[in-house]
Amino acid sequence: MKRRTLPVAVAFAAAATLMLTACGGGDDKSGDNDKIAGADQGTEKPSKSAEPSGAPAEDKPDGVDVSLPADVDLVFDWEEPKNENEAAAMDDAANFFRAIYRGVDKRTTKDASIAAYATGDGLKYAETQINAWIDGGWTATGTLRHYDATTRSAANGKSVEVAFCADAGKFYGKEIKTDKVLKTEPSIEDFDYYKIIMVKYPTGTGLWQASKVFVETKAAKCQ
Repeated sequence: MKRRTLPVAVAFAAAATLMLTACGGGDDKSGDNDKIAGADQGTEKPSKSAEPSGAPAEDKPDGVDVSLPADVDLVFDWEEPKNENEAAAMDDAANFFRAIYRGVDKRTTKDASIAAYATGDGLKYAETQINAWIDGGWTATGTLRHYDATTRSAANGKSVEVAFCADAGKFYGKEIKTDKVLKTEPSIEDFDYYKIIMVKYPTGTGLWQASKVFVETKAAKCQ
């Protein structure tokens, strides 16, 4: 087992159920011209405020600690869009993934970063992923690269779709009890394609939260 998407099933609104597994299954069949899912939905207030931390300022966007252990490197190899909202949504989509792996490292779904950068089905996705790592007795190590990102805004300006590829060819699970790194041979299973629906937190602070997560596993277009 080396993948960060472990064997779990997450049910989404609009009767869309995606299987997010280490061995494939589930894809998003929406077209490029489809209305952005969740464009009309609101957000939920973070249930826990940020806690004091010794992390450097660059690890605490919005005052929330998203720092990770030295052996976990989340690379976001993408260009920032010119649209201010889309740029902010893209930044916080990255923070959403940092929050997930911070939860994996801290062995909890209650970290302040999860409450800050996730809401609705995005929160359920984060909690399910973290709990799968915890239940398996694993933590993460290595480099997870995200690239080929695109953004698309809803007409109301309150929702942005952030889509991108992820390459986990150098990202592994590690057994907590033994420190054994669980490597496998490179394959199509290393590549996923994500669509994250980011919604604007209605406080004027510029915070965006992941409200829905759609994943295409074994994504050949990401190779």
